[in-house]
This record gives sequence, structure tokens and C-alpha cells, in this order.
Amino acid sequence: MTKPVISRLLAGTICAALSANVVAATAAAEWKPTKPIRMLVGFAPGGGTDATARAMGGKLSERLGQQIIIDNRPGAAGNIATEITAGATPDGHTILMGTIAALAINPALYKKLPFDPLKDVTPITRAVDSTNVLVVHPSVPVKNVQELIALAKTKPLNGGSSGVGGAGHLALELFNLKAGTKIVHIAYKGGGPAMVDLLGGQINLIFATAASAVGHMKAGKIRALAVSTAKRSGLVPELPTVAEAGLKGFEANNWYGLLAPAKTPRNIIDRLNKESIAVLNLPDVKDMLFKQGLDVSPSTPEAFGAYIKSEKAQWETVIKAAGLYHTN
Repeated sequence: MTKPVISRLLAGTICAALSANVVAATAAAEWKPTKPIRMLVGFAPGGGTDATARAMGGKLSERLGQQIIIDNRPGAAGNIATEITAGATPDGHTILMGTIAALAINPALYKKLPFDPLKDVTPITRAVDSTNVLVVHPSVPVKNVQELIALAKTKPLNGGSSGVGGAGHLALELFNLKAGTKIVHIAYKGGGPAMVDLLGGQINLIFATAASAVGHMKAGKIRALAVSTAKRSGLVPELPTVAEAGLKGFEANNWYGLLAPAKTPRNIIDRLNKESIAVLNLPDVKDMLFKQGLDVSPSTPEAFGAYIKSEKAQWETVIKAAGLYHTN
């Protein structure tokens, strides 16, 4: 009788220990913020980055039980907000709505950055993709990407953008690099002025945001050839990607995503990832973002980190090939 009693006691002890470990692990995984969370945005209110942050902020606040405070810190193409995040306490109460500019483009454009995008911030999730559309003035006699490439190799063409180093400019430089063309870049002080000159026929083409281009496309004022992203956009599903249209390997995606300071504990990252993905998949949030030309693209922290690394490498190559110089 002694052995069965001992066995039962031992089994009970093991079960109790296992239960305690499960409870402890569960408690560790279920991080809860203890004060309002600051979400830094590196651009002024009204743009795509700010719109994404505000679309997510309210719903994320409900799920986390704490207010999300949107803190706009515009300047240096997102560098200021990213630097603040990198230097913040890694406790989950400071996060960043990061962008392709600060995380993948600026490291090649700026001689010295006060942060390392691969070491000083931790990915939470990719949030949205902002599709750019390759559009031409109706006077340009092409109907697809292959015809544009052929024309550009026989006739001088130019393309506008919102400014040097912006997503539209680099999309044009990537196009030149992969197609072997020499379309001349013309920089404007914003996407709006570039679109005005395209409509007036002063320039031949631009990689425009989908939201700014769709109305003019429908009115027949410009002709759309393809989207710049790796997959088709739900906003203009009839358009092929540039890669589908014949320029293999082309992808110029203007993306945003959430990050935290480096060394933020994994259980905090996991909770923020889980709730952010839930918010991005809400129909009303998806619809709100969709109407602004933004396609939700949630991911795991690991997938987002790998994507940032690959984007950084691609744009370093493009920037060097285009002969763009450091701005500081």
C-alpha cells in the first residue's frame, strides 16, 4: 500500500508544479499596460502615417485597456520620432508607427543617423502597404509597362515625384535600374504639385499614391499602367503589378508598421502584436484605411524584421546606383 500512496503523492506534486508553471507562463504572456501608451508618428497630422496611427489607436486602446496617445514628431523624414523611440524605456508604453523612410531609405541617404533601424528598435507588426500607381499623361503613346520601357529607350522621358529620396522618386530610380532606362527625375515640393504638372502635360509620368490617382484615372485624365507593390491593390484590382507586367523583381512599397524600443520583453511584443493584428483585421478599420489607399498587411514580428532588412538592402543598392548623396 505504501508504494501506491507515494506514487499518488508524487503525481500530485508533479501536477501541482506543472499547473504552477502553466499559470506563471500564462501570466507572463498576458502583459497589461499600466499607463497610457505613446504612439510616435514621424510626420504631421493628415498624412498616411498619421491616418494609420489614428485608425488603429482608438481600437487598440479598447483592447489594451489604456489610452493610446498619438504623438506627432515631424522632421527629417521620420528620423526624429524613430530616435525618440530608440531611446525610450523598453516597457511597452512607447511605440512607433515606423515607415520605409526612416527604417529602410534614410540609412543610405543620411551619412550619420542617431539610431540603427536593425538594432535600436524592435518590430511588432507591419501595418499597411500604401500602393503607388505608375501613371502617364495621355499624350504618352503607351498602354503597358513593356511599351513604356521600349519608348523610354528611344525617346527622352521625365518623371516627377514628391521630392528627392521619397517613395515615388525611388520607385522611378528602381524602374530605371531594372529596365535599363534613363527616365529623368524632376523633384517637386509634394505629390500634389507633381500631379498638377502631370495633368497639364508638363511631365510624362509619376508613381502616384493610389488615393491621389484613382479619381483622375476614372476621369480619363491620366492612364494607369501598373501598381508598384508586390501584389495587386484592392483599390485598383484591375491593374497588374509592375513585376507582372514584365519587369521581374520590381517592388516599390510604401509601408508603415509598429515598432518598440530594443530590448522590449517578448511577452510585451507578443501582446502588442496580437492586439494590433486583431485591430487591423476589423472590418471598419480595414475599410477606413482602404478608402485612403492603404491595404492592411499584418505580420509576425519576425516577418516584419526580415522585411525591414530586405527593404534596407534594396534601397541602399538603388540609392547608390542613382548617385544620390548623403544629406548630412
